[in-house]
Amino acid sequence: METTQYLDIFIDESTEHLDTLYQQMLELEKNPEEKSIIEEIFRAAHTLKGMSATMGYDDLANLTHKLENVFDGIRYDKISVKTEMMDDLFHAVDHLNEMVSDVANGGDGRKDVTTIVDRLEMIEKGIDLTEKEVSASSEQTAVQAEDDLAIVIDEFQITIIEEAIEQGFTCYEMVVELSEESLLKAARVYMVFDVLEKYGEVIYSNPSTNELEEENFEHSFRLIYITKEAGEDVQAKILKVSEVTNVDISEFDLTSYKKAQDKAEAEVAAQAAKTQKNDRKKNEKQSSTTAVKAAPTKTIRVNIERLDVLMNLFEELVIDRGRLEQISLDLRNSELQETVERMSRVSSDLQNIILTMRMVPIDTVFNRFPRMIRQLARDLNKEVEVEILGADTELDRTVIDEIGDPLVHLIRNAIDHGIEMPDERLKNGKARKGKITLEAYHSGNHVFVEIIDDGAGINRDVIEKLSIERGIITQQEADVMSDQQVYELILTSGFSTNKEVSDVSGRGVGLDVVKTTIESLGGSVTIDSEQGRGSVFSIQLPLTLSIISVLLIELQNEKYAIPLSSIIETAILKKSEIFKAHDKKVIDFRGNIVPLAYLNEIFDVPQSEDSDDEFVSVVIVRKGNKLTGLVVDSFIGQQEVVLKSLGNYLTNVFAISGATILGDGEVALIVDSNALIK
Repeated sequence: METTQYLDIFIDESTEHLDTLYQQMLELEKNPEEKSIIEEIFRAAHTLKGMSATMGYDDLANLTHKLENVFDGIRYDKISVKTEMMDDLFHAVDHLNEMVSDVANGGDGRKDVTTIVDRLEMIEKGIDLTEKEVSASSEQTAVQAEDDLAIVIDEFQITIIEEAIEQGFTCYEMVVELSEESLLKAARVYMVFDVLEKYGEVIYSNPSTNELEEENFEHSFRLIYITKEAGEDVQAKILKVSEVTNVDISEFDLTSYKKAQDKAEAEVAAQAAKTQKNDRKKNEKQSSTTAVKAAPTKTIRVNIERLDVLMNLFEELVIDRGRLEQISLDLRNSELQETVERMSRVSSDLQNIILTMRMVPIDTVFNRFPRMIRQLARDLNKEVEVEILGADTELDRTVIDEIGDPLVHLIRNAIDHGIEMPDERLKNGKARKGKITLEAYHSGNHVFVEIIDDGAGINRDVIEKLSIERGIITQQEADVMSDQQVYELILTSGFSTNKEVSDVSGRGVGLDVVKTTIESLGGSVTIDSEQGRGSVFSIQLPLTLSIISVLLIELQNEKYAIPLSSIIETAILKKSEIFKAHDKKVIDFRGNIVPLAYLNEIFDVPQSEDSDDEFVSVVIVRKGNKLTGLVVDSFIGQQEVVLKSLGNYLTNVFAISGATILGDGEVALIVDSNALIK
């Protein structure tokens, strides 16, 4: 059966079933007696197994089958839910996730899952790992590590090796071991590759190069290397790299490898055929008793690229709409004006529909965190529960794609720095288990995402002292800063309160990435904390990034656009109301001293002829709690515009975030007010 046409559907639905497994397994760990949860898990696993077998992904189907057997045992009270067992079940689902990702990236979904299958079979039989068994298994660690580094190459790589040997090259297999004390493993791997690529070519690595770059390995990795150099010389060159402790190198026997692979594939195929036959019989029996007629669906799957094309076409329509509005005003034709007004109303409705189609529930991002929080808490020997509120809050897909990593940094920071150890929490009169709340909600044209923890909070004195020591602020500046301003210093690049480097934090990176990413999306980050009670990290994000409302202003004969989302108020002031403070021009705005930024000077626009006029036009903009007044020549009015990139050649233009085409065909630059607020 030709299955290529169903591949996209398989990937999408498999991802949904895996998300269901993750979520429901977390619930199962909390409520092991709740039968409805295990029924939901069993249905997701059963469906995933059937889909995988139909598509021909045997490894995926076989592992899911073993997982299904365990869930079946739990369902009929043959197996009791324990934390250690859940670790293995989560590990199995992680393997399934990796296999589906491999299929999505064009792979065959194959993976050596022997170890996890053995664990699942032990769970199915009700066997617990005793201390004796654990001790025995530890003696085989070296052998297992060797298996983990087994070579699995494809036909293309085999062809390369055969052609290289014909041309007089030698193919080596090597295992490189790094020092266990090495802190910068990725850097050492880079240095090894750099040496090797001077004399030949690395055609295979296990783990993969991406995993090596992300330091997702222990202390050794296996390579296949083609060169004309002698093996002893290659070994000596690698051993010169700092923190490389050993290099085992030998010629790669391609003939023996191909024979072993053919034998293994034959065994797997025979076992898969047997398993599928048994599964088919079991499925037919179950479907006769448990099949439920599904309600007809009223949704269809649309490729996101088509929505992007639709959005781009509508953006052009918005530009032409603005042009027609300008023409109708110039001609003053009543019939044309009525038609344009109707077109504007219809296009506004169309805009709302398109933007709604692009909206994605933030639940797609939140869903990955409970599993991460559970594992991280176990790694740190802490007890943490997670609460998710407002998961149905929707954001533009472009924003959704970008906020995952910043939220990961904030959550890891909350668990590592915020939540205390269980015994410490009990001493302080708190519950043994800490709590992290992820909340999202709409407010105006923005979405707020908050990460709230009930941990130790932020110590202002510690942050202030470290910031002064590292030259981030001076003592004089610290004396006049509010608590919130001091807290936000932890978003500074290189700032860390950890004295030791760990896998979680303490490298001085992370939170500055949060600030940079969120501000690049037109958002902002604020921090509030109460020592001993916890902290709140609040992220403010725009609903969409493509079509925005702006205030058009004029500088001499040039037009600029300032996003309305950052504007507090516009004002026309007398020049006599401007005074100097610390060599800067400021105004008194509702009791606040607000600095002024003259856009003529910033963008190098000559002063207008009436610059001696006694009045100035000011746009008050906000970033968090900070205000700045942007001095302009005149206001034009409010308008909806399409945000366009400046292209690859203009990536670092100060205080300009993009451009737009106006109704009269002119190009107006869009001011990045965040860059002007200090």
